[in-house]
Parts: sequence; C-alpha cells; structure tokens
Amino acid sequence: MRARILGAGIVGLSVADELIRRGHDVTVVDPAPGSGASYAAAGMLSPAGEAWYGEEDLTRLCLSSLALWPEFAGRLGVPVHTRGTLLVGADAGDVQQVERQLAVLDLAGVSYERLGRRELLGYEPGLGRVAGGAFLAEDHSVDPRAVVAALLARVPTVAEADAVADVTVVATGAHLPAPYSSLIRPVRGDVVRVRTQERVERTVRAWVHGEQVYVVPRTDSDEVVIGATSEERDGPLLPTVEGAWRLLDAARRVVPALDRAGVVEVTSRDRPGTADNLPLVGPTDEPGVVLAAGAYRNGVLLAPLIARLVADHIETGAVEAVVDPRRFLGSPVDRGFQGLTGTETPDKPTKCPSSNTEETDR
Repeated sequence: MRARILGAGIVGLSVADELIRRGHDVTVVDPAPGSGASYAAAGMLSPAGEAWYGEEDLTRLCLSSLALWPEFAGRLGVPVHTRGTLLVGADAGDVQQVERQLAVLDLAGVSYERLGRRELLGYEPGLGRVAGGAFLAEDHSVDPRAVVAALLARVPTVAEADAVADVTVVATGAHLPAPYSSLIRPVRGDVVRVRTQERVERTVRAWVHGEQVYVVPRTDSDEVVIGATSEERDGPLLPTVEGAWRLLDAARRVVPALDRAGVVEVTSRDRPGTADNLPLVGPTDEPGVVLAAGAYRNGVLLAPLIARLVADHIETGAVEAVVDPRRFLGSPVDRGFQGLTGTETPDKPTKCPSSNTEETDR
C-alpha cells in the first residue's frame, strides 16, 4: 500500500518504520524532521509513574507499549536505561501524594517497593532531604533524540509531497490540520537540560512542597533532563524564566548536587492533549485518513504500540476502541473497516501545518 505519513516526530517515524517493515511504500512529510516535541522530551518509559485515578485504559495501553520497547529499541540500536524509577516525596504532604499514586498502582495490579528515607538513599545516595517514596522497578527511560535519529536513518523524509497515496496517517502532534485541529489542545511544557559530574543513578520523579518535578539521567553522558512545566498557553515556543526557575529549584532540593551543574539548554514545546487524555489512533470519517495523535505526556512510551495499532488497522481494519478517534467525531466507534486499500486520500490534509509537529511524553 502507498502510505503518506504527516509528521516526523517519534510517533510518525515509528508508524512509518512499522509500515516499511511490513512491505508498504511509505512517504514521510515534515519540513523539519525531529525538531518538535520529541526533541524536548525526557523519554520516561513510565506507566507506573504516570498512572492516575480514572485513567485505567491509559495505564493498560502504556503497560502494553512498555512490553514492546526491548525489541523496538534493540532493532534501532538504542540503549534503554533499566535501573528503575524512584517516586519521592520531599515532606509529609508530598508523601501523601505518593501514597495516592501507590493506591492507584494497587488497583492496577502494578508492583512497587515502598521506601523510607534511609532506603531511598540506598537506591540514590545523592538525594536530599526526602521523607519517603517508592521504587518502580519496571519504569525505565530512553533518549528520544537518539531514537528519532535512529528512525531517521531508516525512514526517508520530504518537506512536501503531493503524490497519490492509498492512506494518509496524520501524526502532527499538538497541531493537527483541519478538520481535526479541535481534537487536540496544546499543553506547553518547559524542559531544562544540565550537565553534572555528580552521578545520578536513576530517574527520580518527585513531589517537592506540592511541585512536581522529574530528574532523568542519560546513561551514556553526563546530561540530566529536568522537567517539566505544564501550561495551556499560546505564543512563541519560548521557555519562561518562571518555569525554568521552578524546575531548577525543585530539582536541586531533591538532588542537591545539581546546584553545581551547568545549564546547557532550556526547551519549550507543546504536548498534544485530548479531552480524555487518551490518544487518537485509528480511522476518521474521511476514507483513507487515519490519526496517530494525542499521546499527550506519553508519546515516547506509546510510540511502538501506536505504530502497531496503525499498521494493523491499515492492513486488517482492526481498531482499539478506547483510542478510536471517532469517539469525538460523532460516529460509532465499533463501526467496521472503511476500506482504505486502493482508496485515494482526499485533497486535504496533504502537508504538515508547522515544523513543531511531534508528540512526546512529559
């Protein structure tokens, strides 16, 4: 089949790679491949760390996608940081937030190890004054920039393409083309990258006096990623002083050695949120148009699963009901396959709406 993918972020490229592996003819369209939200992402593969009340379907999807990552990363030649994640509360009030999250994990049947201050320091000696937390052994991380680079080496891209295609997959992140733009709400996030000679062994997700922050080390360098703010605001993709200060202040309280780190980059990008925080993966009301969008904070984690769901739908018509885009389009979500094979796509959409078109996790 001839497939056109709009968007060369980690989701769009993963879909393209999966379709190419299955023997399809793929064109990826993006004027600035790899420059969007995937460039800013910390790359946490963290179903347990993201689990929350009322999001059981999302947790299930995230756990399913995490199981695909070893084979996916191995095929790309990209290392996965598998030392686990610490969930930390700086004071008693913050530990209550941790306990709420652990209660969600109990309901989901996800294992963890509850830890006091002394046990936390055993896992991460560089932690500051923390009151308690937990160890999430199965929550890992990966460098999204390395993943995108590996995918770009396998998947050719073009700035524009008007060639006839049997199916168009829209994977343009936080800014979908019409008529789908209203399905996504952009959620701005600032991320800080620092370099430090002090070793950070594991990802740390912390509550610090009510402020959420994460500290994600890179396994192959002295870089540490600190993130992320969350604001529904418009304007240029410029990080704010207030956002960067909040992140750095919270991070240095959790890992005091970061006081001596050098700030090398502050990045701002938009996450693609949906009304129910679930992705949009599957058919639309336009024959030949499929969405692979709305992964919000979990774009990196969900990329291999979204790729399989899209490829399976294109080949067989299969749809995962909880992510069917038609739930927001006024159409029944259990409707049969609309027959993409041999069907030309309509005149729109044909190109990416902007250069910052990628999806990412937080």
